[in-house]
Amino acid sequence: MGAPGVWEVIIILVVVLVIFGPKRLPEMGRSLGKAIREFKTAGKEVQREFTESIDPDADSTKPAPQDTKAGSTKPENKGA
Repeated sequence: MGAPGVWEVIIILVVVLVIFGPKRLPEMGRSLGKAIREFKTAGKEVQREFTESIDPDADSTKPAPQDTKAGSTKPENKGA
């Protein structure tokens, strides 16, 4: 039993459309998108906590050190 094929997905979508109607589909899509975003955020939080529990010295909230001169748009004062 593998992933559903094209026809199975089309049949499922038609059944959902018949059951819920076209007016509820956008609302359901937004709810599904919000749930997926929250799930991803929770997964990242669990992964961060797991990493910190293994290596307490690693702080994932600190930004990586950056070279302040590289890519600077501020002109340097060479003549003075």
